[in-house]
Amino acid sequence: MTSRLLQRPDGHTIAWQGVAGRGPTIVWLGGFKSDMTGTKAAHLAAFAAAGGRAFVRFDYFGHGASSGAFADGTVSRWLSDALAVIDALTAGPLVLVGSSMGGWIATLAALARPERVHGLVAIAPALDFTERLLWAGLDEAARREIMERGVWMRPSAYGDGPYPIGRALIEDGRRHLLLGGPIPLAVPVRILHGQADEDVPWTHGLAFADALAGRDVVFSLVKGGDHRLSTPADLARLESAVAELCDG
Repeated sequence: MTSRLLQRPDGHTIAWQGVAGRGPTIVWLGGFKSDMTGTKAAHLAAFAAAGGRAFVRFDYFGHGASSGAFADGTVSRWLSDALAVIDALTAGPLVLVGSSMGGWIATLAALARPERVHGLVAIAPALDFTERLLWAGLDEAARREIMERGVWMRPSAYGDGPYPIGRALIEDGRRHLLLGGPIPLAVPVRILHGQADEDVPWTHGLAFADALAGRDVVFSLVKGGDHRLSTPADLARLESAVAELCDG
């Protein structure tokens, strides 16, 4: 499948791929430093095509085939990309599916477009990760490097690093924190989280579930599951959760 480009007013281009079909449109929102070619996104694209469902996936600013430098990315910029995709490329009700950081972006997008969002599926949702997971886990030397030099190179466990963590990312993230109080989102939400997740503890996902104002919230803990939740059994769970919200 060939990617297409959505042109932003500032010249930034968002790479995206879509599947035509019936609604609600499934919108994939990927994680931090991931792209739309990943296992879960590709699986959902195939699931949508096989079932005649509408589906859109895209790369944020500085990710994958989209323009921009990753080091210049912020939560505000990535949320802006998500809303641009929703507004320009979809119509009618939506089911947002967010993985890791994408769970945070999806929640922010749902709050920004409450009249559009029919449901939300979150895989290892990393709400507020810039503050609660990243900044909170840094030693003083790393924090000082970010604040004084503007950037710190973070090692990666996935063979794609080290990669830059900038002061702008940390400071901008503080504008979008959600876990300090109730999250006024009343749509059905399904959360999948691995018990053995070393990047986003499952208790973090449970805190998200607890904060949601809606009552139709199901938190599923996958025993032995890792952060990616990309095994065949994990993908089947994801597919089932998405289908439930699309057909419900």
